[in-house]
Amino acid sequence: MTNIVLLDGGMGQELIRRSPDAVTSLWGAVVMRDHPQLVQGLHEDFIRAGATVQTLNTYSLTHPRLDKKGAPELFEPMLQRAGELALAAVDATGADVIIAGSLPPLVGSYHPASTLPVEEAAKQYAEIVAHQTDYVDVFLVETMSSIKEAQGALAGTQAAGKPVWLGFTTDDEDGTILRSGEPLAEAIAAVKDAPHLAALFINCTRPESVDQGMPILAQCGLPFGAYANGFTHIQSSYVPGATVAELSTRTDLTPDAYADFAMGWVEAGATLIGGCCEVGPAHIATLAQRIESAGHTIVKDLPR
Repeated sequence: MTNIVLLDGGMGQELIRRSPDAVTSLWGAVVMRDHPQLVQGLHEDFIRAGATVQTLNTYSLTHPRLDKKGAPELFEPMLQRAGELALAAVDATGADVIIAGSLPPLVGSYHPASTLPVEEAAKQYAEIVAHQTDYVDVFLVETMSSIKEAQGALAGTQAAGKPVWLGFTTDDEDGTILRSGEPLAEAIAAVKDAPHLAALFINCTRPESVDQGMPILAQCGLPFGAYANGFTHIQSSYVPGATVAELSTRTDLTPDAYADFAMGWVEAGATLIGGCCEVGPAHIATLAQRIESAGHTIVKDLPR
C-alpha cells in the first residue's frame, strides 16, 4: 500500500459561506483582518477532517492584486497574520501536520497573458517567500497557467532552500494542455529539474480534466498528485480582478463523487491529494476515509 499526503481543501469559497460579509476581490486578505477566527476555525476543520498539510490563506496577497485594488498596505501584515492563524490552528488541535506557503499567480488566475516577465516575477515571489518562510515547511506553487509563470515562481523560491511542490492548471476540456495552450508534457520537461522541486501536480481545474492529464503527470519522474476545483467551468470572460461570484458551482461534486475521482488518481500513482475551490472539509473527511479504507496510510510529507 501507499503513503499519501493529504492536503486541505479550498479556503476562499468555504470562508465566503461562513462569513456575514459580501465577497470582494480583496476577500482573501480582509477576512483575516476582519474575521480571523473564521480562518483559524477553517484550518482546524480541515485538520480534523484528516488533512496533514495546511496551506496559508495567502492566495490574494500579491503586490499586483493588492495595488490594483488600492490596498498595498495589507501585504506584509496579512502575510504575517496568515502564518499566525495557521500555527494557532495547529496548536489548538495538537495535530502533527506541516504548513505550506501558497504562491499563486501574481496578477490573476487562469490568465497566462497577464504573466509578468520571469525576472520581475521572481523578485515578487522572493518577497512573498521571505515573509512566509518562518511559518512554513514547504512552498506550494499553485495554479500556474503557463511555463513562464511557473518558471518565475520557481526562481523566486530558490533562496529559501525549502522543498517546492508545483501545480499547473490545465484546460477545463483538455487536460493534456495548460490554459496557455502549451502541452502539459512540455511544461513538465521545462521545470522538472529545477532546484528544490520535490513534487508536481495539477490543480484548480475540473476533476475530469485532471483524469486526462494524470497519465502524462505520472511520467514526470517526481512524486505527483492533484487537487481539483468544483466549478462548472472557468469562463473566458473571467478576467484578473474578478471575484469568484462570477463562477458557477457544480451541484454534482458531492464528497463521495470527489473521492471517486481522487481515488482514481491514487490508483494511477498519485501520492499528493487534496482539494481546491469548492472542496470543503466534508470532501476531505470522506477522502481521508476512502484512502484509509483502501489500505493506504496518510502521512504529512513526501519522502526526502
